[in-house]
Amino acid sequence: MSWLLHLYETYQSNTDRVGEIKKKYNGQEYTLLPVSHTTQTAHIEVAVTEEGEFHSANLVDKSDANTLIPCTEDSASRAGSKVAPYPLHDKLSYVAGDFVAYGGQIKQEEPFSCYISQLEKWASSPYATSKVKSIYHYLKKRTLIKDLVEEGILYLDAAGRLLSKWDKQAEALLGEKPPIFSAVAAGQESAFVRFTVYSSEKMLETVWKDKEMYDSFIQFYQDFLGGEDYCYVTGKKVPSTDKHANKIRNAGDKAKLISANDKSGFTFRGRFKEANEAAAISYEVSQKAHNALKWLINKQGKIVDQRVFLVWGNKSEDLPGVEEDSFDISLLDPAPAVSQKKGYTHTEFANEVAKAIDGYKNDLSAKEDVNILVLDSATTGRLAVLYYRTLNKELYLDQLKEWHTTCVWKHRYRKIDGERVEFYGAPSTKDIAFAAYGSKAGEKVVKGLMERMLPCIVDGQKIPFDIVRSALQRASNPVSMERWEWEKTLSITCALINRQEGCGMPLNKENSDRNYLFGRLLAIADVLERSALDIKETRATNAIRYMNSFSKHPMRTWKTIQEALQPYQARLGTRATYLSKLIDEVASQFDPDDFNNKPLSGTYLLGFYSQRHELYQKKTNSAEAAVYQKEEE
Repeated sequence: MSWLLHLYETYQSNTDRVGEIKKKYNGQEYTLLPVSHTTQTAHIEVAVTEEGEFHSANLVDKSDANTLIPCTEDSASRAGSKVAPYPLHDKLSYVAGDFVAYGGQIKQEEPFSCYISQLEKWASSPYATSKVKSIYHYLKKRTLIKDLVEEGILYLDAAGRLLSKWDKQAEALLGEKPPIFSAVAAGQESAFVRFTVYSSEKMLETVWKDKEMYDSFIQFYQDFLGGEDYCYVTGKKVPSTDKHANKIRNAGDKAKLISANDKSGFTFRGRFKEANEAAAISYEVSQKAHNALKWLINKQGKIVDQRVFLVWGNKSEDLPGVEEDSFDISLLDPAPAVSQKKGYTHTEFANEVAKAIDGYKNDLSAKEDVNILVLDSATTGRLAVLYYRTLNKELYLDQLKEWHTTCVWKHRYRKIDGERVEFYGAPSTKDIAFAAYGSKAGEKVVKGLMERMLPCIVDGQKIPFDIVRSALQRASNPVSMERWEWEKTLSITCALINRQEGCGMPLNKENSDRNYLFGRLLAIADVLERSALDIKETRATNAIRYMNSFSKHPMRTWKTIQEALQPYQARLGTRATYLSKLIDEVASQFDPDDFNNKPLSGTYLLGFYSQRHELYQKKTNSAEAAVYQKEEE
């Protein structure tokens, strides 16, 4: 129950944001929902006057369709033929009193009768606003479909009934396809209608964005809540509920985190007689915790193949996530940030990341906690908590800082405004998955790896051996992928190996480890051959072509590579002197017993990358070395 309690506390800490509309990167709106409210996709918007008369109607644009509506326990979980009206905005079959008169099909009980009876209770209560009364007075006239037909929103067939679908007969009758059939895939009868109130004398807040409307229904609905029971989350005896929210990951998500339908699912039978004996949760906690979770997922959650990765704080919900790379975290610095990152050295960029993480420590309280939550659906109707961890905020930030200063390497695969950006730090967990399993890895594979990496980041555990091995094998086989993909895989693999070995990126000329030395030899051979090739020639060098074989049989493959270098050394002439001497210098550092065919460990990639990077750097103080400078591809 601790995750529910922390979500409830997060809601309580952010009550000032309830109803505040925000937009995601894709332009979709979201908000921290009030209690007893949910969201629905509206198709038709109807405006009525303050006197309860029809004013106008229009089809809702998809970008503005997400609508915040009041709901009851029953309407929030209605399914199939069950009649459970929403209190104000609802489908055409519920809100139109003339639905049946225009040929609308209903099952057993008439939805409108239940809807208007419920709305009447709200409109006649002491909590009702003038807007609720205006909408009620209009709808009880039972003329909604008539008005929408006259407005050109809905269309009738030759018999004067609602067109159920668009077919050849409808096309022969009406000609061009009306917009309503494009807006509502299931036909006119399934259209969802939202209402607002128009005034010619004053500006009125849109009904679904009016906080006065939220409070009106919340106060009204309090009188209809169920019996009291002890809440397992707060320990208080308050009105409880056995119907909990869905639409957690998105507006179409039917999966629930908490449910107790023993008639079909047998979730508690055999242990308990009633659902509340297994766990009793108050209506308020359920509403606030689920609403806080929806808000956090929209605001900062990462979703991969419907699996949610979420990190938040009880009070300061914005925190760097475990799945982000160092470049993203450096941009999250809560302190004033430096505007340009492109000119940074490795040390400067690493310091910026550390500063960004340290910046979150400026607002620590004694009880500040960080929550890490992973959710995924077991079935279309059930959502499971796959991973949950609560830890002290300072400890979390220290672990995050340790990860981003040990699993580090130089990366060049990020782009801003189409321009490549270099950064020195840890890769994101998603990019680690692509490095280990390829850029075409399925989302199920990616989300599985992202979950497995959590203990490595949060608890400092070792990276699973199979992940490192898979990345190493792919990085050692450059001819199997595009150049850009191999460079990305190489730098990420080096970061993973550096996390284990701690060699660091700067070239270590004193390192006599055989794996490191073999990697340096391979890099020198690559640069030497590349220097002899025409700048427009993009074919792989022999060192790159034989890299996979070299990692398995280094001594034998090096003999092949060195023999293949001779024509290029001859072509370069005296310009090859520097690199030829460097080969001799590195080879002389081998212990004779180490120069063998034993397969190389991942450390050879560190030697390869560091040596190649060293040779490609601009060295203004060395004219001889400058001859071999070329920009890294």
